[in-house]
Amino acid sequence: ITFLGITSSPAFVRQPEGNGVAERAIRTLKEQLLGVRHFATIEELRLALAAFAARHNASWLRARHGYKSPDQIRFDQKPLASRTLMDLKLAA
Repeated sequence: ITFLGITSSPAFVRQPEGNGVAERAIRTLKEQLLGVRHFATIEELRLALAAFAARHNASWLRARHGYKSPDQIRFDQKPLASRTLMDLKLAA
């Protein structure tokens, strides 16, 4: 993996879920896109992947975030710079 520019890192004790999350994401991608369509060109694949990601981020509901989609979660996490001074709760 070094020739790809990837650094190997060991898994931590009692934290195998990192691999599980990645494996589940790849499985979902295979089941819902790669296994059901044939792509004639790389550009067609790239566009299909972009559309899949957009659809997935708009509709996938995350239980740990109150059943919101990733798009809703990102919208709710406004950067501090975009908030006005009146919105900030300051200690007196």
